[in-house]
Amino acid sequence: MSKSTKYLLVSLPTSISSSNDREEAFGALQATAAKDSESVLPFTIPEFKVGSLDALVQQADDLGKLEGACEAVANKVGDSLRTILEGDEGKLTQQKTVNDKPVDQYLRSFNWNKVKYRADRPLSSIIDILQKEITSIDNDVKTKYNQYNQVKTNLTVLQKRQTGNLSNKSLASVVPPKLVVQDSEYIETHLVAVPLQQTKDFIKSYETLSSWVVPRSAVKIDSDDEFSLYSVTCFKRYSSEFIHKCREQKWTPRDYKHKEGGKEEEKKEFDKVSKEERKLWGEVLRLARTNWGEAVMAWIHVLVLRVFVETVLRYGLPLSFVCALVKTSPKQVKKVRDSLDTNYSYLAGNAIGRDKKGRAIKDDSNDMQVAGQGGEGEYSAYVCYDFEIN
Repeated sequence: MSKSTKYLLVSLPTSISSSNDREEAFGALQATAAKDSESVLPFTIPEFKVGSLDALVQQADDLGKLEGACEAVANKVGDSLRTILEGDEGKLTQQKTVNDKPVDQYLRSFNWNKVKYRADRPLSSIIDILQKEITSIDNDVKTKYNQYNQVKTNLTVLQKRQTGNLSNKSLASVVPPKLVVQDSEYIETHLVAVPLQQTKDFIKSYETLSSWVVPRSAVKIDSDDEFSLYSVTCFKRYSSEFIHKCREQKWTPRDYKHKEGGKEEEKKEFDKVSKEERKLWGEVLRLARTNWGEAVMAWIHVLVLRVFVETVLRYGLPLSFVCALVKTSPKQVKKVRDSLDTNYSYLAGNAIGRDKKGRAIKDDSNDMQVAGQGGEGEYSAYVCYDFEIN
């Protein structure tokens, strides 16, 4: 399995540079995060239409929920892919692309999709488009995957009937028609699968198991590694009693009616379901592969919107900020955040204090809570969202 990668989208005002210069500001951000990260790259955030403060606060909250939904859908579709590919991580990596690119390459070369999500639309309209898209992706994959699972279950049942033991497999090719009493008004034949270690007990006791069992009627039809299959004849009036007593002894009565051409019919059904299963497997693979990429794309676009909205709420207008994509590992992400906290905690004013060692800490006496981050994790003095795409 490939090693896990953690990404952070970090936005800081250009005021972190004394000259208020974007390049200098990004250089400062890069220098701060570089020590404990694999790469720190510029990340372009478009300028969207900004509405009222109340609208921004509501949109920040909506985007937080939508990001969670996008992540959940991407993970569910990824799980479907993993199941379809039987956990083969090599094949899974090949299938997991966004815009026909590996995830890391897509993020490094990210450009806002102006065709699907026009940046000149109001933010509420873009959020609505993304919400509908992720819901549609979830429903489409779920429907097709459930359809595939149903057919796969049917195929498994048919395979078990072909390859199982004598207690559960099809008996169409096992039982000679002449051994089964047919169309009799008074007597009928029962087939019983008996565990190998109990066959002697069965032979000794079957005649007295219930009333009106035909003496010496037991015929051994077949055996496998676990069971022997016997036919026994008894009067119909006492069939229910005989079947019940067999079950009490842990012997398995088999429900069987001879049908002319039954063996051929079962093979035909098996071939049909097997063909349908292979067809649906391909359909699920193609749909899951495409929709995983679409779900991740929607997820990243929602994150971009979150960064933008939070940047406006944090740093105000007119907008002057830099954004970076930081690539690190789950183990190193805390060190990256600590470095950023140490250098930029002053951006929060009184919301962030310092301990005796000079480390940034949240001032719990301050009730300040930022829209879009409330209840989601620890407060930070700057805009930062971390994510991990599995």
